[in-house]
Amino acid sequence: MTRLLVLHGPNLNMLGVREPALYGSSGLDAINARLGQRAAAAGIEIECFQTNAEHALIDRIQQAPAAGVDAMIINPAAFTHTSVALRDALLAVGTPFIEVHLSNIHAREPFRQHSYLSDIASGVIAGLGPMGYELALSALLETTQRN
Repeated sequence: MTRLLVLHGPNLNMLGVREPALYGSSGLDAINARLGQRAAAAGIEIECFQTNAEHALIDRIQQAPAAGVDAMIINPAAFTHTSVALRDALLAVGTPFIEVHLSNIHAREPFRQHSYLSDIASGVIAGLGPMGYELALSALLETTQRN
């Protein structure tokens, strides 16, 4: 069975409350539940994890290979633009991942337009709201079934 780790970065626990005009009205629990349903229907084991702490994301990434994680979806949120440490952790484990952003980071403030992760990601999905997570799941399912 394919194992998928979904990582949500800082402030994503505030979805549905924080700037709904920008990030939408869906809460993180609803996004995770929908992903869980889709994963279960596809026979994928999924674990979702959210934290506001950079070190906790790094710990989860480093634990992924030993936990049998085949692929990851990560919305690094603000760490996208600041965390070389997150990049280094993803490079160290070598687990394929898709970077997801609810908003289109390329249409936002200049400091949000750079990602430390995009060039090492298997793919990047931005600006499609919660559907971006589902598209990432579909893409990972397609690629893991081919391998």
